[in-house]
Amino acid sequence: MASVSMESVSKSFGTHSVIHDVDLKIDDGEFVVFVGPSGCGKSTLLRIVAGLISASSGTVKIGGDDVTDVPASKRGVAFVFQSYALYPHMTVARNIGFALETMGIRRDAIAQKVQQVARMLKVDHLLNRRPRELSGGQRQRVAIGRALVRQPEIFLFDEPLSNLDADLRMEMRMEIAKLHDDLKTTMIYVTHDQSEAMTLADRIVVLNHGRIEQIGTPSELYRQPGNRFVAGFIGSPRMNFLAVETRAAHDDEHIVGPGGLAIGRSPGDATPVAEIGIRPEALRLVPTGTGRLDCLLERVEDLGHEHFAYCRVGSGTLWVVRLPAAPNLDAIGKPAALTFDDHSLFFFAADGRRLLPSAEPFGVRSALS
Repeated sequence: MASVSMESVSKSFGTHSVIHDVDLKIDDGEFVVFVGPSGCGKSTLLRIVAGLISASSGTVKIGGDDVTDVPASKRGVAFVFQSYALYPHMTVARNIGFALETMGIRRDAIAQKVQQVARMLKVDHLLNRRPRELSGGQRQRVAIGRALVRQPEIFLFDEPLSNLDADLRMEMRMEIAKLHDDLKTTMIYVTHDQSEAMTLADRIVVLNHGRIEQIGTPSELYRQPGNRFVAGFIGSPRMNFLAVETRAAHDDEHIVGPGGLAIGRSPGDATPVAEIGIRPEALRLVPTGTGRLDCLLERVEDLGHEHFAYCRVGSGTLWVVRLPAAPNLDAIGKPAALTFDDHSLFFFAADGRRLLPSAEPFGVRSALS
């Protein structure tokens, strides 16, 4: 196992900067996921760790050793690509063991290691087949096996499940998680799918425009996002947001917004609240006149085990409500209301920073309670 650290790492392609002054420490045996929207720099950062591309500035260390200028083949890492990158003319056995062949290891030793890895990944019955005879999930297992057989200090995964269907993605997530539990090897995993990040990671690194927005456990990022971007990216369905105003009233302040929203604000950060956020599962759909926020019920999606209600708040904002049971379908297209507990609210400044009170939470004195 080996730790990974990056100090002031930046990367530019010509005049275009894609990574900006990244500092990151990954511990021995940790499973860290880089997550963010397309183009945020997560794959570029992974390739800098692998040595497939060089950093424009900064330092990369593996196991405490400076590897900034060390070639990829000497870094002790194994890379699993999105595209599998298997040799089509080779059998599964040769695909898994080819890296050992190039290292000059004896054939009997290679065969033993290939069999061991194939058994672990449940592809030992496929060793004589070629990639074209395999399913997508089987190909991905072979690609992982090719990395695993080298016994690397660090595994790097670049969106390895994006080509698979939903059922296979879930199955392979379980396999990768089990692999980490068994090997205790440092793993860095790139994905744009925050569900993969939440289910696999010890810690998540949220990237946006080549910068780290926040680092934390899945629970920390979900419950304590540092800014609006993280709050909106982590969670499915995403957090609901609503533009609001902060108004002074005697010695107190109130947050007001569309749909009759009025929330008392406790003393704390003097920065005006520009936007509130609340997660779909924290909302309750109630008859009009009995809630805290008026809306128009536009659509209901039935997923079997749960329902999503889409409610129009004000003139344009669409909120999603996660419901355990179907609402009255006759109410679709008619006015309704939403209610919530004050402690479920998130508050954001105009610059996207999450606002935290100095003492008691926001909203303890609701104007409508």
